[in-house]
Amino acid sequence: MKDLGNTQFFKVQAEPETGAKLILETVYDALTEKGYDPVSQIVGYIMSGDPTYITSHKNARNLIMRVERDELVEELLNQYIKAKNWK
Repeated sequence: MKDLGNTQFFKVQAEPETGAKLILETVYDALTEKGYDPVSQIVGYIMSGDPTYITSHKNARNLIMRVERDELVEELLNQYIKAKNWK
């Protein structure tokens, strides 16, 4: 049985610049070019795991599937925190 009295640590290894950040930028651009709302489409993919939320334009669908969804969330959260100057 787990000890529910202590906080567990979740450690993720840092991705190189060419990892999740670059893929998110490419996917965002591809979705924008095709006329989709990139935020809604990326959220749909992250929440469901269904790659059909992502266009195949610019190979975006294949690219986003190379990165685990939790890594995408981590990158988005890191960028949000940096933008807010909380770090």
